Amino acid sequence: MKILMLGNSFTYFNDMPQLLAANTGWEVVAHTRGGAYLSEHLDPEAELGARTLPALREQKWDYVVLQEQSRGPYERREEYLASVRALCGLIRAAGATPVIYATWAYKDGTQRLASTGLSYDAMLAALTEGCHAAAKENGALIADAGLAFAGTQHVLPLYTPDDYHPSAFGSMLAALTIASCIAMDAQARGV
Repeated sequence: MKILMLGNSFTYFNDMPQLLAANTGWEVVAHTRGGAYLSEHLDPEAELGARTLPALREQKWDYVVLQEQSRGPYERREEYLASVRALCGLIRAAGATPVIYATWAYKDGTQRLASTGLSYDAMLAALTEGCHAAAKENGALIADAGLAFAGTQHVLPLYTPDDYHPSAFGSMLAALTIASCIAMDAQARGV
């Protein structure tokens, strides 16, 4: 299978696309930039859009994974939902299946989390709700790494010292969450 990943540092840290490829045997290509919003993939004048738009028009993909900036699903909800809607239209027109990669709340009890003005549970709930709403509205798959992080954060060191980027364990957990989501869908379709 051929997978395109659109996102930012929560996708590229620890070369997570390569982890996904190595654990599945799939071809995985990533279009990322630190701090990027999905809207940048729709702008033909932006660096990401100049790569992503032709890739969706001219190449064959089985799945396209969409990862928004870490606070975008709730701080810029309408822009996020509009970007997902537009990208899902392009993805389906290209014959691929969209996957929403839902990310995690910042590490509990840290200054980084305090800077959001939210508790861990509130940030997780806002991210989960925004990402699940985008998936439901667009009939997209949901790879909820945020909930996986929440269930594992006290067992494994999932964060780097900056308290929001994924550690090697965190990136592996995200890769496995995405892999299982896609594999279950592919199996159900007989792909």
